[in-house]
Amino acid sequence: MKTDKHNVQIIHLDGEPAFAVIPYADYVKWMEQETNADSKTYLPHEVAELMLTEDLGYISAWRKHLGISQKVLAERMGVSQGAVSQMEKSDSKPQRKTLEKAAKAMGLCVEQLIDE
Repeated sequence: MKTDKHNVQIIHLDGEPAFAVIPYADYVKWMEQETNADSKTYLPHEVAELMLTEDLGYISAWRKHLGISQKVLAERMGVSQGAVSQMEKSDSKPQRKTLEKAAKAMGLCVEQLIDE
C-alpha cells in the first residue's frame, strides 16, 4: 500500500515512536488488499481440525468440510471415484494438474490444497 509519507502521524511514548496513525481511507484500502491476499490461501479452522484429528490430507479434509462425497467430486473432476480415493490417501502426492482439477471442482484456489 502506498501512503503519503507526510500524511502519517507518529505518536511517541516515553520519547520513542510507539504508534503510526494513517488516514482512515488508507487503512480501509490496506485492509481490502490484505483480505484479498488472504482469501486465496484461507484454510478454515474446521479443515485444519479435520486434518489433525482424522489425519486427512487437504483434498479429503476440504471435501468433507464442504459436504461433498467422493463420487460427486469424481464426477466434477471427470475421474473415477477410485481415482479420488487414491488421491486422498495419506501417502499420495497428486500432480499439480490434478490439484488444479480438484480445487476447481470444490470452488477453491489450488493454493488451498498445497502445503507450503
